[in-house]
Amino acid sequence: MKSALRARGGRSYEIDMTEGPLLGSLIRFSVPLMLSGILQLLFNAADMVVVGRFAGSHALAAVGSTGALNQLIINLFMGLSIGVNVLVARYYGANQQEDLSKTVHTSILTAAVCGVFLIFVGISLSRPLLEMMETPEDVIDHSVLYMRIIFAGMPALMLYNFGAAVLRAVGDTQRPLYFLLTAGVINVLLNLFFVIVLQIGVAGVAIATVISQCVSAVLVLLCLMRSEGVYRLELKQLRIYKAKLIEMTKIGIPAGIQSCMFSISNVLIQSTVNSFGSIAMAGSTAAGNIEGFIFTCSDSFTQAAQSFVGQNYGAKKMERVSRIMWICTGLVTGATLIAGIGIYLAAEPLLGIYASDPEVVAYGKARMLVVCVPYFTGGLMNIFVGGMRGLGSSLIPMINSIFSVCILRMVWIYTVFALFPTWETLFLSYPVTWSICAVSGLGLYLLAKKRAVKSLKA
Repeated sequence: MKSALRARGGRSYEIDMTEGPLLGSLIRFSVPLMLSGILQLLFNAADMVVVGRFAGSHALAAVGSTGALNQLIINLFMGLSIGVNVLVARYYGANQQEDLSKTVHTSILTAAVCGVFLIFVGISLSRPLLEMMETPEDVIDHSVLYMRIIFAGMPALMLYNFGAAVLRAVGDTQRPLYFLLTAGVINVLLNLFFVIVLQIGVAGVAIATVISQCVSAVLVLLCLMRSEGVYRLELKQLRIYKAKLIEMTKIGIPAGIQSCMFSISNVLIQSTVNSFGSIAMAGSTAAGNIEGFIFTCSDSFTQAAQSFVGQNYGAKKMERVSRIMWICTGLVTGATLIAGIGIYLAAEPLLGIYASDPEVVAYGKARMLVVCVPYFTGGLMNIFVGGMRGLGSSLIPMINSIFSVCILRMVWIYTVFALFPTWETLFLSYPVTWSICAVSGLGLYLLAKKRAVKSLKA
């Protein structure tokens, strides 16, 4: 039965998540995801290095100051791709071919509509929102320009992420890696051309990013259109199936709201970082970019938990769900501890790649001390979120994250940081809130699993 879902003739990129040993399959699934994230970060780092080295620290600060705000606007819509991933995984595991096909076609058209809408949102709101964040006068014009160009490429970004969500739900994490590698190389080459040769600074970095996103979107769409599996995309069948959109939004909207709330707290932190000046902003931008390498290790196992749990829940194999979660918990703890400690020990040379100013390096290293080493707490938090989403529960982890992370992080800034207004105190809010959310998340996951078992027996 499952073979009917797989591509016929030629290499199969999918992973059967419902049969066989779990550890090897989880690693096979996670490693390409991890490499994809690392490549993306390397290409983003190339953006930062090129703009910082050849356009100056003000340009670096301008690019970095928009990151949290961009994510705040995008994340609500990106949450829908999580709904796509969970539904496709569930239908694939349950061998519900018609439902799977309808979900794929609904998701691609939804991605295109959301992307077009985001163009208008980002372009019109960029300046007023950056002004609300108290972006310094010597940075804001460059920040607005960068943000407006980036949002012009939103349809491509949405299409790639929704298409990749479909592929990853059936276990194909390899081809999205190849597409990202191709687009990333193009991005780096265009960065060098636009910034060094044409000398158009921040605008050049943004244009290169948009072009590379278009390349990755085209590649993932062609992959889906040429697939011989049931998740094949046929343009003439593109339509929004109401029932699938509702199911998608039940999972995706809470996930998107959760991400938005994280972004709101990060915007608040970025606004506080801005109050330290452009040098501190540059140091925080560089450190945050490096910390992303730890996040991508964590996120690869979160996505693995989400997809594997989703398929096995669809196949009614709850005993495998428990094993998946404990294996992912061990993997994420070990990977993030090693990555976090290793990156902090190499903080100075790593930060030196981004900027030669010793003050920028000092600010970056101070941030990394309190964020990188305890990053495993954030990894544990996300694993339980992934497990709950795989079981179809997205509202509960949203509420838990909003309270345990977002609200408490804001409270921290207005209480603890207000009493001890230091750079280190500001960023200590991350591991403290991660730890609280991880503990509560474990309890909530166990409750969600208990309800899922009852629903299957009903």
